[in-house]
Amino acid sequence: MTTTVKPPTAPPTAIRPKVVARTGLYAVLAANVVAVAVFFAQAGFAASNALVVLGRLFGLYGALLMAFQLLLVARLPWLDRRIGMDRLTSWHRWTGFGILWTLLAHAVFIAFGYAEGTDVGPIGTIVDLAETTEGVLRAVVALGIIIVVGAVSGRWARRRLAYETWHFIHFYTYVAVVLAITHQVAVGTTFTASSVARTYWYGVWTVALGAVVLGRAVLPLWRNLRHQFRVEAVVPESDNVVSIYITGRDLDKLPARAGQFFLWRFLTKDRWWQANPFSLSAAPDGRTLRLTAKAAGAGSAALRHVKPGTRVFAEGPYGAFTALHRTRPESVLIAGGVGVTPIRALLEELHGHAVVIYRVATDRDAVLYDELRELAHAKGAQLHLVTGPVQPDRLAPAELLRMVPDIADRDVFLCGPPPMMSAVLANLRELDVPKAQTHFERFSLAG
Repeated sequence: MTTTVKPPTAPPTAIRPKVVARTGLYAVLAANVVAVAVFFAQAGFAASNALVVLGRLFGLYGALLMAFQLLLVARLPWLDRRIGMDRLTSWHRWTGFGILWTLLAHAVFIAFGYAEGTDVGPIGTIVDLAETTEGVLRAVVALGIIIVVGAVSGRWARRRLAYETWHFIHFYTYVAVVLAITHQVAVGTTFTASSVARTYWYGVWTVALGAVVLGRAVLPLWRNLRHQFRVEAVVPESDNVVSIYITGRDLDKLPARAGQFFLWRFLTKDRWWQANPFSLSAAPDGRTLRLTAKAAGAGSAALRHVKPGTRVFAEGPYGAFTALHRTRPESVLIAGGVGVTPIRALLEELHGHAVVIYRVATDRDAVLYDELRELAHAKGAQLHLVTGPVQPDRLAPAELLRMVPDIADRDVFLCGPPPMMSAVLANLRELDVPKAQTHFERFSLAG
């Protein structure tokens, strides 16, 4: 089905803000890498052998990666809106493996270095150091925690663990960070050799831990105290889809945009501990927020039984899937299944001509289709409802070109099931759609 009205052309709202954020992060990390090397060299190499020198250097860079890791998971709004939680989470994962290997190298080089010329051996050396040297036992415990967290972060383990279990284990990373800091203060040569280096490291840890406290605790608590979120209405959209309307105080002051999502906790006795990520399915209007969820599990299925008046604790808004990243005046919005929720909200906010492609198995699966059709008509957008089984690919390059001949000259916003998104991204590359014009977000944090 297609509705066509010639619309006005609107300029893009921003130019590559993610480049600014990424460049800033890279620059900060590079500057700190250099600073660590300088302070390490200034402290001298008065160690028993080269293995100990290498071990200390790996330890310092492991500490720097831990601080950078905290910055990635702090959920700072400025970074999140420009880079996106999914990409920050991906960087967090690889940084975590970097921490694991640098700290393992630190322990191995230190153990073999101090064991050189003795009869004790590397394992015995670690035991002796833990018993006789302040801070070493704490470092051993911290390394053990990081090894466990690294093991459960592997794909084979992650698929077998419930999200809540995996998340709970990851909380122990903060314990490892505190233990690592106290170990560094106790035996780190940069702390004893230079007051400037000592000030630098205290500054690094203060900024990193302060960012986590601000982004993960202070800001969510302050926003919920200010806005007092409550369920206003629960509206079934179909047999397995429900929309929930959230109201509160001063919602016009909440910095939420179409395309973003929140982590929602409905404060009932059986749900208060569950946090689920759901996108806004309508552009924020300053009066209500709306989420639309499909019953994909026990948690989302129970949403239709939430009562109006229920208190809500909402963390967010999160996500870079917004009009902030537009590079072209015209756009293509591609949705699959319940991935239509942020697409529908984006269509409401976007200016300029838009083509909406909605991919579902059957007409019955087209959630919010009536709303989408009316909104497309009002906005002068084209709407294509694409139905049928997965094969053949109904969003193949030739099909996309048929529906949007100038697709390479538009921004493309994509949201849907992971297999569909991967296939469409491959098709867009085949059509030479520039990467800078392709916008998508995966909810990887929620597994």
